[in-house]
Amino acid sequence: MTEKKILWEPSPEFIKGSVMYKYVSYLNDVFGYDFEISENALENVKHYDRLWRWSVEKIEDFWESIWQYFRVTAHTPYSTVLTTMEMPGARWFVGAKLNYAEHVFARAKWGEEAVVYVREDGVRRSLTWNALARQVASVADWLKEIGIKKGDRVAAYVSSIPEAVVALLATASIGAIWVATGADMAPRAVIERYNLVEPKILFAVDGYQYNGKEFRKADDVSKVIKAVSSIERVVWINNLYEDIPRLEKPTYSWNEIAERRGLKLSFEPVEFNEPLWVLFTSGTTGIPKPITHGHGGILLEALKTNMHQDLKEGDNFTWYTSPSWMMWNYLVDGLLSSAKIVFYDGSPTYRKLTPLWELAEKEKLAILGVSAPFLHGCMKESELEPKSQFDLSKLKMIGSTAAPLSPAGFEWVYSKVKEDVWLNSLSGGTDLNTAIVGGCPFLPVWSGEIQCRWLGAKVESYNVEGKPIINELGELVIELPMPSMPLYFWGDDPEMSWYKRSYFEMFPGKWRHGDWIMITDRGTVVITGRSDSSIKRRGVRMGTIDFYKVVEELPEVQDSLVLDIKGYLILFVALKPGLQLTGELKQKINTKLRKELGPYFIADYIIQVPDIPMTLNYKKVEVPLKRVLTGQSMEKAVKLESLQNPEAFKKAVEVAKPIIEEIISKEEG
Repeated sequence: MTEKKILWEPSPEFIKGSVMYKYVSYLNDVFGYDFEISENALENVKHYDRLWRWSVEKIEDFWESIWQYFRVTAHTPYSTVLTTMEMPGARWFVGAKLNYAEHVFARAKWGEEAVVYVREDGVRRSLTWNALARQVASVADWLKEIGIKKGDRVAAYVSSIPEAVVALLATASIGAIWVATGADMAPRAVIERYNLVEPKILFAVDGYQYNGKEFRKADDVSKVIKAVSSIERVVWINNLYEDIPRLEKPTYSWNEIAERRGLKLSFEPVEFNEPLWVLFTSGTTGIPKPITHGHGGILLEALKTNMHQDLKEGDNFTWYTSPSWMMWNYLVDGLLSSAKIVFYDGSPTYRKLTPLWELAEKEKLAILGVSAPFLHGCMKESELEPKSQFDLSKLKMIGSTAAPLSPAGFEWVYSKVKEDVWLNSLSGGTDLNTAIVGGCPFLPVWSGEIQCRWLGAKVESYNVEGKPIINELGELVIELPMPSMPLYFWGDDPEMSWYKRSYFEMFPGKWRHGDWIMITDRGTVVITGRSDSSIKRRGVRMGTIDFYKVVEELPEVQDSLVLDIKGYLILFVALKPGLQLTGELKQKINTKLRKELGPYFIADYIIQVPDIPMTLNYKKVEVPLKRVLTGQSMEKAVKLESLQNPEAFKKAVEVAKPIIEEIISKEEG
């Protein structure tokens, strides 16, 4: 493996102060292991490899150690750690009864802030742990009073407001099942998701602000209520306005149910493998998968995840996200580490990409989580230099996800944000509600590479024969069960056909994740995009991210999307405002592609578009666009309501159609 540039190495103090260092010491002291962690990050490459291999070879011992180290408590003990290694079908900690919300409050820092909300216009609200507990107790009592019980679904059509956290924890505390969609999601998409799970209660926000504009939600909520017959009652949350609309179902104000006094927290014990929440995939190409996760699996995985990102008591933590995206749940999991979680509600690009850096300064963030597209956008803003414009002295980690971060993105962070910050590039998915590859606080950061495979995640790169490979691109496969794997898809048949079809068809008994991955001989990871959208030319396969790394380094290009259609490479580019795609710029793009990727990977066609179509969770819409351009109807190929910018998708189809016709005519002679 060609040696890449090391951008960061943790100090001895950072290593010894990390949660993972203390966990490894616990393994040695209590169980008699002899794992090593050096003060030298490079030496830790071999030490971490040994630790990781133990965690997947002795997978039951590993997860039991997580249970014990983080003092998970159960109302009834477990009889078996893991029933079988087979997937699907593995069940964890059988017999244990616990509650996710109970563990959140077991780690409360009474009197201190727990949840902070900052809107893009500067409005700030917060809940202390005491206020959070009081409101959760009140809402939970109301839910029980109206007949909501264990297993019932409770939905929320909300933005990133504190009330959503209260509603989630109240729902979990009584054993009901949480379902959320962001306020920015179109009613049609919300209706489709809710009709899959049939919620009885809907928490709805009155509106939200984005990029300086206000969006009222009353009409959208009314459409949802009319179309989802299972909804019996609505709780109206006043965020921007004071009025409460007249809706088709009994409607209660938030204050009416959340400010009842004199109630105490109580928690319904549920089986480790009983549902906590249902998360939905983007649904861009079909029915959104209603992925059902259990209380225990999410609890254990969250505790391990917080260890990997070194989230500690007293840390202030944010991830820019929406309730539609699993990263919102991931942020709520921060409460399990006694951290303060901070929600930013608004556009991250408002006022020239400064709001999140300003948030890091004002809220004294220890961890700032963003998307790779956000960091790539910051790179293009020549006047933005966070290290000189903001006080980031408290910032120890920047998290990046949603898409692969280019080497240039890594290097921008270290040159323009902070030299001694830990850049934690990570990847996982809604399917698992976690990352499976990401950061480790005692390893180096190499440019363009994810630090490691996470503990307990048997991640491999498979070739077409289904064999693990090193230093080569292959299919991302998980070989062994994980506690946060879905219990099932809501509404699936008893044979779990939908679930099996989604992950286990290509390699029976192994989880195929759908990403194109390379694991290096030093244990780092490179993900180059979705495996079903990779490019193959003259027998050489390459991920789409390789194109984006090259093309988006050009100052003229804001964003790009590449497709391989009938052997022709079609490159869509969104340029900086005011620029036009000239013959000279096309030549510049292809010269750069030829130089950095090779002669087989120059674009046959380059097309300018106003914007690149994206899903609601910031992923480029490659596969649906390819399907439409190769003959599938738009109605079958994509659900426009599941996109951030459906007009961008339509425009890309429109401008590419003449080129596709030209390609077809060439084929026909």
